Amino acid sequence: MPRRHRSLTALTCGAAGAAMAAMCTAGAAAPAAGGGGEGDLAGESAQQISDDALHQLAGATSLRLRTSTSTDDTALDLTLDRAGNCAGNISRGRLGRVDLIKRGKDVWLKPDAAFWKSQLPGEEGADAARTYRDRYLHGTTDDSFLQSVAAACDLTAFQRSMAPRPPDPQGADPQDPSPSATLTKGAPTTRDGTRVLPIVKKAGDATQTLYVAVQGRHYPTELTTEVDGETGTIRLGAYDRPVPSHTPDPSRTADISVLEGPSQSV
Repeated sequence: MPRRHRSLTALTCGAAGAAMAAMCTAGAAAPAAGGGGEGDLAGESAQQISDDALHQLAGATSLRLRTSTSTDDTALDLTLDRAGNCAGNISRGRLGRVDLIKRGKDVWLKPDAAFWKSQLPGEEGADAARTYRDRYLHGTTDDSFLQSVAAACDLTAFQRSMAPRPPDPQGADPQDPSPSATLTKGAPTTRDGTRVLPIVKKAGDATQTLYVAVQGRHYPTELTTEVDGETGTIRLGAYDRPVPSHTPDPSRTADISVLEGPSQSV
């Protein structure tokens, strides 16, 4: 694989995985706690609230997804919809960022200078940063590389990954070595300006907290996972709002095929 193509893959190959990493599966629900500040969630158990929130997520036509983790600098900030459209960016902190736009089959990528310089050695990185400054690389999902990048825009797959598991009528699965989980309500709080009710799930050394909006539709707004001192966070919002439809002017684009050849002006 050409070096420039490989460098983009290094940034984006885990992007979809970052969005899919947090899985909210049903556990054995603990009794509901007292209802101060919980609104109409006061009479529901932790399990009921969690299941309803994840069903609300599953029914969303679009949303904004932001991810971060203490184990990796890779972070997503994407607005995406059920049609596979998306707009936003994939970042690796000081190693740079790639802006991403997808409309239908068309995909645009715009790596910043820090990205090119961190991924390509010496003058090759500096040359790429100059050549593609403020330019988008464009192609379609017929290109296998862009198809893999565009996996981060798959809202349906993300919703499926977050869906609650139906209870097993026969009890725990003997083939599943994971410890049984318990769900409890936390104290109502405010995060990012939204009043939320935390639903805390503990299973062995892992703790997941699902923050559910108290007012209006009870969408999940955030999921945090803590395991062995490491944390991961998925933030959700802008439910059912359209993905920005602006696409780059052709004068500001270069065909993705330039990655297959030597450095050249475009």
